[in-house]
Amino acid sequence: MKKSTLVILLQLFLALAFTSCEEFLDTEPFDKLVPNTFFQTEKDLELYTNSFYQRMIPGGLEVVQSDELGEFTSKNQSPTFISGSYSSVNEGAWNWTDLRNINYFLENYNKEQIPEEARNHYAGIARFFRAWFYFDKVKRYGDVPWYDRTLATDDADLFKARDSRELVMDNVMADLNFAVENIRDTKDNRASMITRQVALAFKSRVALFEGTYRKYHTELGLAGSDEMLREAADAARMVMDAGRYSLYSNGAPESDYRNLFISENPISQEVMLAVVYNNSLRRWHNITWKFNSATYGARWGLNKQFINTYLMTDGSRFTEQAGFDEKVFVEEMENRDHRLAQTVRSLGYTRSDGSAAPPNFGYTYTGYHILKFSLDDKRYDGISEAYNSIPLIRYAEVLLNYAEAKAELGEFDVSVWMETIAPLRERAGVDPVIPSVADSYLQAVYFPEISDKYLLEVRRERGIELCYEGLRYDDLMRWKKGDLVEMSWKGIYVPALNTPMDLDGNGTPDVSFVQTVPATKVPGVIYFVIDGKASKLSEGTKGHLIWRDDEDREFPDKKYLHPISNTDIVLNPELAQNPGWD
Repeated sequence: MKKSTLVILLQLFLALAFTSCEEFLDTEPFDKLVPNTFFQTEKDLELYTNSFYQRMIPGGLEVVQSDELGEFTSKNQSPTFISGSYSSVNEGAWNWTDLRNINYFLENYNKEQIPEEARNHYAGIARFFRAWFYFDKVKRYGDVPWYDRTLATDDADLFKARDSRELVMDNVMADLNFAVENIRDTKDNRASMITRQVALAFKSRVALFEGTYRKYHTELGLAGSDEMLREAADAARMVMDAGRYSLYSNGAPESDYRNLFISENPISQEVMLAVVYNNSLRRWHNITWKFNSATYGARWGLNKQFINTYLMTDGSRFTEQAGFDEKVFVEEMENRDHRLAQTVRSLGYTRSDGSAAPPNFGYTYTGYHILKFSLDDKRYDGISEAYNSIPLIRYAEVLLNYAEAKAELGEFDVSVWMETIAPLRERAGVDPVIPSVADSYLQAVYFPEISDKYLLEVRRERGIELCYEGLRYDDLMRWKKGDLVEMSWKGIYVPALNTPMDLDGNGTPDVSFVQTVPATKVPGVIYFVIDGKASKLSEGTKGHLIWRDDEDREFPDKKYLHPISNTDIVLNPELAQNPGWD
């Protein structure tokens, strides 16, 4: 079994720390030491490339928290980028240190005494991370300067103009193709290393993003959408055909899905790459605390519009039931896709001590209290010691990438359905019946421009399956659906003010919506104040809970890209500002 990146880096640090002063002083300066004395063995290449994981893989909280920019979530208030006076002054300066480290490796790794296969493997790892680096930059800024070499402080290219998105993404795809061809194909059961299958999965993500971005952002006049979508489908197909991964299922639809997100060891049957945490090594995170705190987190919750997209277990649409939007919480949670009760607190949910745990309006504003990543032990609600590993890439996403690419290419049929959407729904205890017509609810609320029934179902499935895994905002950007972030944050249906409601179906009241907290409180009931400003009921004294309609959420077209930082433009006037941010 491979050692963890943390352990390897610690060993390298200790080895350097115990080198004598005389030995250190007798060596060349560090920037010359590495190529002349370090890149000599395969182990040297492994140690260097392990540093990329440590520096570039995001933390677990960063992954899940990034979905707060999406339209399906409520929080205490919108980020400044969505609701506020955001400008190039607010944008942080970009950082190129990781890219320099990667390019430095690629300029120095290729020593003949190291077997060619090993050299190519580690060069593939480096080029994978260069693609990772640039994909993040392109998503955020569009055109960016492309650098495939290290630069001296007097290099004229330090102050060159931005290269075109097409050039950068062509180079990203070239890096990923090299990675796919050269990274070793051994499966990593710890889900912590980049393997050939991981590179293929990531390639499918990148190509799907770029293919759909070019298709829907017609104002940019970018060619090659279908070619990118073909690359996405082909990369995903290769993972599917390799047979090293499959959907995790123990035949328990009420728990199989959530187990993927609360397990200490990544479930490598499905999880391809994860942010790995470990209790015995005291490698912890604070995600449980963030989702179960009135003050530490942003009190994230899902919105009613999105909750409505979850199907019934018989495969029918919840939104085709009479009065679907006015059902009280205990009614709308019945007989739904089992992923719903594994994503938000639902009927009968209890903590590890057996205590009832209905949606807590001290922690959520809409009533759809996210539990997908939260450990059931209440002890972790107030400490940064949660140890469940957080998936970064799952086989489920690969299936959805394939399905969406095929749908966008006009090649989706029953056989694709049976390979992709059907197994995901079967795991969730949902009959995978193929719909006869397009979903009018999805069209009316989310995608009026889409008439393809299959594409609508793929988008439904993607939102549900990958909820809060850090992909939703990117999806909105590539589909050119940024206007959805302006959507009202709608919560549960409240039949009347001053009437305690049962939210978990155990017969005891859990919350009451009031204009003034009563002097005498019912034990166990949280009193949520409807102040008529930040919080309202849609019909005055009843209706859907509406949160933060007092915000001015706007998403003009310029926000599909962030501005280039004012700091960077001052340093390099050749960097043209993105449209609309001048």
